Amino acid sequence: MKKLINNPRHVLREMLEGFVDLHAGLALLEEEAVVVRADLPVPASRPVALLSGGGSGHEPAHAGYVGPGLLTGAVAGDVFTSPSVDAVLAGIRAAAGPLGAVLVVKNYTGDRLNFGLAAELAQDEGIPVEIVVVADDVALRDTVEPARRRGIAGTVLIHKLAGAAIAAGRTLAEVAALARAAAADLGTMGVALGACTVPTAGKPGFTLGDGEIELGLGIHGEAGVRRGPLQPADELVAEILQAIVSDRGLARGDRVALLVNGLGATPPMELSIVARAALADLAGRGIAVERAWAGNFLTALDMPGCSLSLLKLDDERIALLDAPAQAPAWPGGGRIGPKRRIRAPEPAPVVQAEAVPSPLAPALKAAGLAVADALVKAEPHLTDLDSRAGDGDLGASMVRAAEAIRALPDAAWADPSRALAAVGDALRRAIGGSSGPFYATALLRASRRLAGDPVPAPAAWAEAFTVAVEAIGELGGAKPGDRTMLDALHPATEAFSAAVASGKSPAEAWGVCVAAAAAGTDATARMMPRLGRASYLGERAIGVPDAGAAAVLVWLEALKAVVR
Repeated sequence: MKKLINNPRHVLREMLEGFVDLHAGLALLEEEAVVVRADLPVPASRPVALLSGGGSGHEPAHAGYVGPGLLTGAVAGDVFTSPSVDAVLAGIRAAAGPLGAVLVVKNYTGDRLNFGLAAELAQDEGIPVEIVVVADDVALRDTVEPARRRGIAGTVLIHKLAGAAIAAGRTLAEVAALARAAAADLGTMGVALGACTVPTAGKPGFTLGDGEIELGLGIHGEAGVRRGPLQPADELVAEILQAIVSDRGLARGDRVALLVNGLGATPPMELSIVARAALADLAGRGIAVERAWAGNFLTALDMPGCSLSLLKLDDERIALLDAPAQAPAWPGGGRIGPKRRIRAPEPAPVVQAEAVPSPLAPALKAAGLAVADALVKAEPHLTDLDSRAGDGDLGASMVRAAEAIRALPDAAWADPSRALAAVGDALRRAIGGSSGPFYATALLRASRRLAGDPVPAPAAWAEAFTVAVEAIGELGGAKPGDRTMLDALHPATEAFSAAVASGKSPAEAWGVCVAAAAAGTDATARMMPRLGRASYLGERAIGVPDAGAAAVLVWLEALKAVVR
């Protein structure tokens, strides 16, 4: 287990102390794991209080939702463990006044028992208390009766509605009734790509194979209701939404709020992909998404995966969701505007003379396709090299380059200058990162050198190769010995030029060129990187050839078969 903690038994207190230290509007009780608003008036002047809580490990819930327009206080237990009765009672005493408190409780036995008994004790002390139980997990629809379903991420939306109602001056009974009605219209279901690790356990709660997922999991590291194969995001979203929509009786014309919740180890990139799929799926069903959020709202420690929540809306609920609120974890907003897909301005058209195929046109196209095939075949090798001393994306970039080359029309191969320019334009559009600009610039320079020459002599090809390599050095600032693609290209172009000048045939000269590139690529494994991501590794990169140089060798070798 690798975690940034001290003693596993002290995680709860140290976490809350750090969280409260970072947010001036919060205060932490000395004797209990309870966070409350720091600006509470004297008890006699307090509005209805709103408290929630449960086990820790769900951050930013629950302390992250303490603030104006949301929770008055949050009661925390140890990781995945309900807080004690005394802790909940202390929270009620610290947050509530004569108007009482609403407790929002997720439907777990421990939470219901401890919050329920604390509510009884608080009422004996003269504090009116109402309990709202959230049981939004539709994954259990075929397993248990509705009253026994778990409360999961949709609970955050109940916090917002109830908090806004309190800020608007609603009574204890009104707030409780409103929250219960909303909870009855709420559905959530999750999917996990892996397990989480509880600090005191030191190991994952379950094990998944490389191609497996858990559907319908809870928020405490427990396995789901069904294990199945990993599917594309769109298909998983469709399956989850179908379960929620059918269970909650949602129909065409209904209005909903959508919450896309990360479980702790899912990057924003993936949550946005899930949100995109969910919005499109619901639009296809005729269900209007009036408000939507994506992010980490109620997590399960470091679990990879997400959950989707749908809450049926009316005008009143929309107004409550839109009401002002200030809490560390509440993102605000949520409005869904019209889709905006705009086109970038098109460049002015360039009038080109009609392409008249030169005698080299068939060979040029064959060369391009040979390079494309070689790059696709080399993808695993290039990905491995780049993963060990870079960011691991070069193999995929070269596959995109291959696809762009294959997509070029026959007219692009009419003559050498036109072919080089067309390939450069295609790579510029297809490849991100540094490879695209490097190759595009090099090919553009080479194209200019060969302009107007339908059948260049070997010396002209050598000059074009040289200016292309020089362009890469100028653009990136690298030089031979810096452990970059130039360490393959520079010796290759020097060897080719020298061989052509000595009278060797193009095929012989290209063989010398490829051998020089191979030696240069091999030498990069012994070089200290000075540029690019590999330079961040320093000596740790030594022993692995540079991936960019290896890619150069791939396409140089592919051309060897077609150079005559």
